[in-house]
Amino acid sequence: MRKCVENITNVNVPQLKGTLRKVSPPVWRRIHIRSDATLESLHRCIQVVFGWADSHMHSFRIETKVYGPVALGDIVESTDERKARVRDLFNGPGKCALYEYDFGDGWAHQVLFECTVPFVFDQPYPWLLAGRRACPPDDVGGPLGYERFLAVMSNPRHPEHKELITWHGGPFDAMAFDATALNLALHGEWAPATKRLTTRSTRRTPASRGLQGKPRATGRAR
Repeated sequence: MRKCVENITNVNVPQLKGTLRKVSPPVWRRIHIRSDATLESLHRCIQVVFGWADSHMHSFRIETKVYGPVALGDIVESTDERKARVRDLFNGPGKCALYEYDFGDGWAHQVLFECTVPFVFDQPYPWLLAGRRACPPDDVGGPLGYERFLAVMSNPRHPEHKELITWHGGPFDAMAFDATALNLALHGEWAPATKRLTTRSTRRTPASRGLQGKPRATGRAR
């Protein structure tokens, strides 16, 4: 990891750590991203490095301010994420924002501004530095659904095991993490989420049905 230092140039590079809430052991990613990147760019980065499919609505929240895609304005008062920059939210070490994805499943990520590193002209941004563990599958039913998904997938004798294997498109390794592959995905050479969607049904996992009684938000990010 590069030493965290102050940078006096107009464009610097915040070091952010995103951690998925209510999942244990923790799923997290550490990235470098330009301070002048839009929140839309940060959203796309988070989707890729965690391994989400970007098939549901999302938002950023910091204190009382909400940012997101234009369509989010139909649900809650918010600011267009294309008009806000990373530096607008993360203006000092220790600053935290909440990134929410799929309001039905309720995936919440704490995004922490750890420090600033110097801008390097020949370094591609954003860049994934480190992380741990695989992201849950989309539509698995939130943290509770994911917990049940792992239990069923790890038990070949469970009556729903074969159905879940088919739904997911194969086995699931909760410990899998490949920073090199994810950095290639960030820069357009490999798309794990897209590949995953072509091999599995888009309906909700049978292990998660009935876990959430309220209707799911169906808005999709634009």
